[in-house]
Amino acid sequence: MSERSYPTALGASTRDSITLLGQDLAGDIMGSVGFGELAFWLAAQRRPTPGETRVFEAVLAALADHGFTPTAIVTRLTYLSAPDSVQGALAAGLLGGGSRFLGVTEDCGRFLHDVLRSHEGSLPEPDDDAGWDALALESVRARRERRELIPGLGHHVHKDGDPRTPRLFAIAAEEGLLGPHLALFAAVGRVHPRVLGRTLPLNGAGVCGAALADLGLPLELLRAFALLARTAGLIGQLAEELRHPVANDIFLSVDLSNRSIPPEPFADGGLHG
Repeated sequence: MSERSYPTALGASTRDSITLLGQDLAGDIMGSVGFGELAFWLAAQRRPTPGETRVFEAVLAALADHGFTPTAIVTRLTYLSAPDSVQGALAAGLLGGGSRFLGVTEDCGRFLHDVLRSHEGSLPEPDDDAGWDALALESVRARRERRELIPGLGHHVHKDGDPRTPRLFAIAAEEGLLGPHLALFAAVGRVHPRVLGRTLPLNGAGVCGAALADLGLPLELLRAFALLARTAGLIGQLAEELRHPVANDIFLSVDLSNRSIPPEPFADGGLHG
């Protein structure tokens, strides 16, 4: 038998017990700890306060489902193709979590964190809106000069304002958890029209990234939390597909409307046209 050991603070089992996070799973956690609280605890390896749990679960609710997004559609279509593979349908939807859907949560959290880290040590953290606005203006201008998008700005549906954004700001403020990432994100919302020449809404995925970063959760896992939330939404999409199927109509609307055209090779053999 190998003498190597593999330390873990997560789940461990003996013949008659299961330990999770140093607690007895059956006696201390089951029926006493909600799933959102447990998810936070698993990632941070510390039990969240009630306020942190409320903010975290608000993030999960905000990202769970947003209608017939590509992630939802591909989940339904995969289930249509392989109804014997629920895991495949869920995985297909989760694999679509990228720079345009869900991945913005991570991108925004990283952007805000990088700005704060570069500012740290050189100047004190701003203590009023004017100070945050100055820092935000500098960062937005820098990204604009590099022709980079500002994560968390804009939404293809909520062009006049994402209703999730002010609600999450309010919840964080109520719990005393409106930290520097959210403060900087709010400032980005105020100053970006001076640089971009137009006003874009702060979107829900972006504010979720700022809130998660303020909770001290690892930046590397911010997208994972978005995917955790969307998993619940995709289960809901599959449940609705069972009751009111639309995947076959989506498939046929494309398949029966295709139009044959001559091949169009790329001019230089690449993808740049």
